[in-house]
Amino acid sequence: MSAVSDTAAAAAGPRVLSLIPPMTQLNTPYPSTAYLTGFLRARGVSAAQDDLALKLVLRLLSRPGLQRLREAAEALPAKKRTQRVAAFLERFDDYAGTVERAIRFLQGRDATLAHRIAARGFLPEGPRFQALEVYGDAEGDDPLAWAFGALGLNDRAKHLATLYLDDLADVLREAVDGRFEFVRYAESLAAAQASFDPLADALAAPPNLIDQTLQALALEALEAHRPDVVLLSVPFPGSVYGALRIAQAVKAARPDVAVVLGGGFVNTELRELKEPRVFDHVDFVTLDAGERPLLALLEHLQGKRSRQRLVRTYVRDAEGLVRYVNFPEPDVPFADVGTPTWDGLPLGDYLSLLDMLNPMHRLWSDGRWNKLTVAQGCYWKKCSFCDVSLDYIARYEGAEASVLADRIEAIVAETGQTGFHFVDEAAPPKALKALATELLRRDLRISWWGNVRFEKTFTPDLCELLAESGCIAISGGLEVASDRLLKLMNKGVSVAQVARVTRAFAESGVMVHAYLMYGFPTQTVQDTVDALEYVRQLFEAGCIHSGFFHRFACTVHSPVGLDPAAFGIRLKPLPEGGFARNDVGFIDPTGTDHNALGRALKKAIYNFMHGNLLEADVRSWFDVRVPRPTVPKGFIQRALEQRG
Repeated sequence: MSAVSDTAAAAAGPRVLSLIPPMTQLNTPYPSTAYLTGFLRARGVSAAQDDLALKLVLRLLSRPGLQRLREAAEALPAKKRTQRVAAFLERFDDYAGTVERAIRFLQGRDATLAHRIAARGFLPEGPRFQALEVYGDAEGDDPLAWAFGALGLNDRAKHLATLYLDDLADVLREAVDGRFEFVRYAESLAAAQASFDPLADALAAPPNLIDQTLQALALEALEAHRPDVVLLSVPFPGSVYGALRIAQAVKAARPDVAVVLGGGFVNTELRELKEPRVFDHVDFVTLDAGERPLLALLEHLQGKRSRQRLVRTYVRDAEGLVRYVNFPEPDVPFADVGTPTWDGLPLGDYLSLLDMLNPMHRLWSDGRWNKLTVAQGCYWKKCSFCDVSLDYIARYEGAEASVLADRIEAIVAETGQTGFHFVDEAAPPKALKALATELLRRDLRISWWGNVRFEKTFTPDLCELLAESGCIAISGGLEVASDRLLKLMNKGVSVAQVARVTRAFAESGVMVHAYLMYGFPTQTVQDTVDALEYVRQLFEAGCIHSGFFHRFACTVHSPVGLDPAAFGIRLKPLPEGGFARNDVGFIDPTGTDHNALGRALKKAIYNFMHGNLLEADVRSWFDVRVPRPTVPKGFIQRALEQRG
């Protein structure tokens, strides 16, 4: 179907409202609704969007919200009031008198308040602040000087205000809902849950204060937009419970509204959905890129297309069984998906938080970034730990640099913000080079960061070009810093190559973050010690500035999950059930205790990021006896002196 016929088919069709459910990010909108709203409007559909994740937090963390929290806490039996809750009740007036001011400061609307917050006499300080005291080495030391220095007044205040909000989130968790989190609300109810029972039980329970607040916000959105279709974008397991609570409220108030569930969680974990109870709350569940399924669904709702001609959509039939309908139609080309729009989202209300002192992680939570995709899918799509069999990675499509630059110009004009986060799995170097050249030609002075593969195409000249175009930070997967395991992972890089590429970025003034992994199949204690030595040398040489170790998780859609024998492991049986299916346990005959090793890896890299103990023997980080590294002391330095 061409763009012209798509537009004609959608004209005067149903009104669509796309919602961001709790909880995703608080510093910037999750981009899925912006993509879909821009796409639908370009095809003549009346489309709106709203962020109920942000609105939920802002309503809970207001003076009236804290008053309701106090009432909920006071209703608890005395024996169920934790020390944290009791302290909140005791200092309620201090919290109620500061919460809205702290929120305004984090929204960038009251910058001068930084002086009072940083002096640590303005905000009440709960248990979250106790961690600060470990940073001072002697009595009288400034506990934040090591992180922010003498001039980082605003950063100090931002970090303290974030700790203050975390204290209040802890009170909500202990007084109202033990599953509450700012970014992973009730995640355990949905993540890799074969059974829908935990979610069904939670949704059947009487609504608590948080549920009631979310339901009220959903009804307000219904009243404001009067939609015929509500799209719930669920990127993570920690968004599922909130999305279904919204769906409950919508269906109770307007049973005629069609509710559609989609997003990253659906695309990875619900690919074999058989649970009919999901459809007690939603009408349709769509997979993968949403543009084509939505066009087909809107035509269906207009009576122009039968249910049998839906695209990548789950429905419940008259017998109560879940059916998957996938009429073969080509996806909308990436070049034709249009420009995202943030119209309708409260861009001035997002919170610039500073919770983690890792410099790359800070970019995720601090500042409002326009999120944009350089290309659909991954151009490499070979890594054995990745879900390369799924559409969002396997289907690779690009767009001309002029098209991307047009989108960037339109987004800057709409939002007034010049910061961009390119959210690709791995942005292609060829596309980045073309885009950088176009940005410089148009004199588009933006700042951007994103994820890449540390491949040799990123020469010093290319890294310099990207920096000139506005690149401020790059993240990439070093995974297990071991050439044997990198080959098994099919990463297509070596440790020496990564060293040269990361140095090229670093020398261009670009911050470099390394994604690291431990617990990969057949990884031994020796592999782990050697990997940490490689990482130590990379920090010592100034190649990387930030890093984080993740524990490997085997997924059913990855090459490891699809062919475990090729990686020397056996999969554990998956639990029975018709709901989520993604992570799968496995048995590794090496028997390495990765839990014990992981604690040392995280402690070491935290110190490396701050320049601490870079000369120390890496064995000193481990609580258990480990072998000496087999990596030569000067390995990275020699690699940097070589070419290739």
